[in-house]
Amino acid sequence: MSTTRQQIIAKTSELLERQGYHATGLNQIVAESETPRGSLYYYFPAGKEELAAEALEYRARQMSTYMRQALAAYPDPTEAIYRFLLGIADHVGGDNCTGGAPIAAVALETAGCNERLRQACQQAYAWLRQPLEEKLLAGGYPPERAQALALTISAALEGGVILSRTMQQSQPLRIVADEVKRLLTCAATAA
Repeated sequence: MSTTRQQIIAKTSELLERQGYHATGLNQIVAESETPRGSLYYYFPAGKEELAAEALEYRARQMSTYMRQALAAYPDPTEAIYRFLLGIADHVGGDNCTGGAPIAAVALETAGCNERLRQACQQAYAWLRQPLEEKLLAGGYPPERAQALALTISAALEGGVILSRTMQQSQPLRIVADEVKRLLTCAATAA
């Protein structure tokens, strides 16, 4: 991947996270990525929709790698996921509660009206659930239970981020972390 192309994708992913799909314009992307306008059309001939789909993939893969690393720091899946969620709360709180939902903003705006971006969001969420599911499987959870818990944790995380951004404080995410820890503790006991 070329440096210019990567620069455009990275900046677009930041803008999508911060302000959503509709508020992110091509002129802003060109200006903030400090790339020539012609590069945008050269690398993304299908325009903003193509660029947004690639930016979602880029951010989801980046987040998935980060999640795997964060989860690997603790052998126990309950503690690993709890600490990961607290780390996200710190990130969102330290970012003046403007970040932390790289896919949600686009999903909420486009899932009902843009099939390409709906599919890109669906795939991105699958990549983000995978490290959670892997950690739960490694911790001895049966496959179906690990899959269901990963989906539940992902949904709680996204909801917690949205509430944190709305309330301008990380407390909702901290509550989500505590409740997920309780859920996993109960699930481990039942298994």
